[in-house]
Amino acid sequence: MTGPEEIQLRRAVCPGSFDPITNGHLDIIGRASKLYDVVHVAVMINQSKKGLFSIDERIDLIREVTAEFGNVEVESFHGLLVDFCKQRDIPAIVKGLRAVSDFDYELQMAQMNIGLSGVETLFVPTNPVYSFLSSSLVKEVATWGGDVTHLLPPAVLTALTERLGER
Repeated sequence: MTGPEEIQLRRAVCPGSFDPITNGHLDIIGRASKLYDVVHVAVMINQSKKGLFSIDERIDLIREVTAEFGNVEVESFHGLLVDFCKQRDIPAIVKGLRAVSDFDYELQMAQMNIGLSGVETLFVPTNPVYSFLSSSLVKEVATWGGDVTHLLPPAVLTALTERLGER
């Protein structure tokens, strides 16, 4: 006998820009956290896009609103998501799908990812309550004074309101 076997944790990643994180994102992350031992939330760094929130602010907000799950790790990445996955021994990407149009795009990415690295992509249909929701839409509505209270976690709503008030 060689000793106790090493326990292999089931790991997945939920990638995105999360500028800001919405209740739709939180729903997918929360559902993934019930299926996996560790869920990595990977905040994409896109140098060509100027976000409303800095990468560090997004990471802090995501950590705050996902703390209740207990098995979520949050960090940023740039480059290929499959490289992020390989470096951390993450075999699965979890993506939320809002509509058929999301599937068309995400299927191509999933096929590329499996071909490049063997990393699988699992699609989770969004809760119908959030099927129209995107960070861009939330920012636009909030910029024009629309009520987005029901679309964001309270901490994110506070941060968004403060940020838009600074503009």
